[in-house]
Amino acid sequence: MSETKQLPARESIPVEKTWDLTKIYADDAAFDIEFQEIQAQVKEASRYQGTLADGPQAFLAALEFVLDLSRRLEKLYVYSHLKNDQDTANTTYQGLYAKASSLVAQVSEAVAWFDPELLTMSDETIWGYFDQEPKLAVYRHMIEKTINERPHVLPADQEALLAGAGEIFGAPGNIFSVLNNADLDFPVVEDENGEKVQLSHGVYGELMESTDRSVREAAFKGLYGVYEQFRNTFAQTLSTNIKAHNFKAKARKYDSARQAALSANHIPESVYDTLVDVVNQHLPLLHRYMALRKRLLAVDTLHMYDVYTPILGEAPIRYTYEEAVEKAKEALKPLGEEYLAVVEEAFSNRWIDVVENKGKRSGAYSSGAYDTLPYILMNWNDRLDQLFTLVHEMGHSVHSYFTRNNQPYAYGDYSIFLAEIASTTNENILTEYMLQTETDSRVKAYVLNHFLDGFKGTIFRQTQFAEFEHFMHVEDAKGTPLTSEFLSENYAELNAKYYGPSVEKDPEIRLEWSRIPHFYYNYYVYQYSTGFSAASALAKKILAGEPDALTNYLNYLKAGRSDYPIEVMKKAGVDMTKADYIEDAMKVFEQRLNELEALVKEIEA
Repeated sequence: MSETKQLPARESIPVEKTWDLTKIYADDAAFDIEFQEIQAQVKEASRYQGTLADGPQAFLAALEFVLDLSRRLEKLYVYSHLKNDQDTANTTYQGLYAKASSLVAQVSEAVAWFDPELLTMSDETIWGYFDQEPKLAVYRHMIEKTINERPHVLPADQEALLAGAGEIFGAPGNIFSVLNNADLDFPVVEDENGEKVQLSHGVYGELMESTDRSVREAAFKGLYGVYEQFRNTFAQTLSTNIKAHNFKAKARKYDSARQAALSANHIPESVYDTLVDVVNQHLPLLHRYMALRKRLLAVDTLHMYDVYTPILGEAPIRYTYEEAVEKAKEALKPLGEEYLAVVEEAFSNRWIDVVENKGKRSGAYSSGAYDTLPYILMNWNDRLDQLFTLVHEMGHSVHSYFTRNNQPYAYGDYSIFLAEIASTTNENILTEYMLQTETDSRVKAYVLNHFLDGFKGTIFRQTQFAEFEHFMHVEDAKGTPLTSEFLSENYAELNAKYYGPSVEKDPEIRLEWSRIPHFYYNYYVYQYSTGFSAASALAKKILAGEPDALTNYLNYLKAGRSDYPIEVMKKAGVDMTKADYIEDAMKVFEQRLNELEALVKEIEA
């Protein structure tokens, strides 16, 4: 019998394949010292309460105290969550993460008075302070945003209550994360070589791209068999999370949780509705792609475990991590020397945690704070999609780097609405690079297949999630119990609508809602779709060498929160209040689909 493959322990990963968190704190002892100092600083917050009306200097002192406390806390929190994510079963870092999360709630409660107190002051008084104290000038946009939220900010004691309940509101997501990443026991399955492998989130993603259908089916049914066992628990955590969103929105006098989630960045709800409407209008394109997939896979029935595997068989290209690094640097050259210098820094100085290990958080992300590097978590395998994931997360990290190095702390991050544009612009540029440089028709067809799958996953699939997320919030607000059966029935209907008549209605996919981390992020997923669409427009401008396109793009990367996201994107050349940028993205999908169909005919001839 063959030996079961096991994920390596964290301690056995080569150090050069891990991120260097000593650049945040030299060791855990340094974390503890900072933790204690922040705890002491929190106690000083009350000294500033009630001083905002004491003149511009007192106003400035209170504002800078709050910002400094937040800045130190973010660094502490990032260290703890990165340490926890690298091995979620490590109880030491579970403890550090719990301490930092608790401190976040304490700080939020301690400074919750600031906005309500600010909003008791007249606009005339506030802006008079800005006229009298030049050092306040940098904070004008920040304060303006707060004033605009005046109808939704509660009295100080109520704000303190909400802030103090931060851990409670965050509990459903934390419970989901621990259950999903650390406690679920997935079965052992066989890979395409007949070797036994322990199923995990990362392994599942790889096996779903296997060219062996029996492997895909076993992984699919094995994974969802586990979620089936815990379906009621997952429904309870997700339902509680939705209730928390709706409760907080109602408490703050918003019409809905969606309005609350979008209002902070001045995103009109029409942007969300336009996305869902335009994508629904173009579902026949996805249905056409599924029909092509079914024909090329030569199957009588196309199942949900067939929608991720390459439709032209075994991939003609694979990349080791080292090869992918070189390919990424070459592909991203159109973004200019200033951009590439940051990319080189990331690869050379251990910004990236590369290898999957036992207990490591699944998936990939870019994360950091104003005073840390923009770290990247990966779970590397040598498949093509990992190259795309690498440039995707690099887009986030370079965006973070430029923002933090060009904006003060008050504007030193950016909304998620803007974030996904930077990452998917990179993906679009990589796709074009590969289509232009590869000469083998099979390789080009594979890249086209990958692009179409990426588009399917980023625009169609994430819009499907967005549609379901809004549905859950609306139903909960109406008083509908979000039971596992209710969620599963409605998710199955929505999935069938999106994938169309060529795809079987597999019973397992009814449970997909139970394993989506982003459903805990509060109206997050739609931004993948809007971001990918905007990225298509920006990449096209950059690659075409349009005048000022690259300069405008870099200015967007450096803008941070210095303006509202919609305005930042208008300056970059895309008006996201309109439908045309999504329509244009759909034209690209149709064009790539036409190219793939033509290449397939050429290969088959």
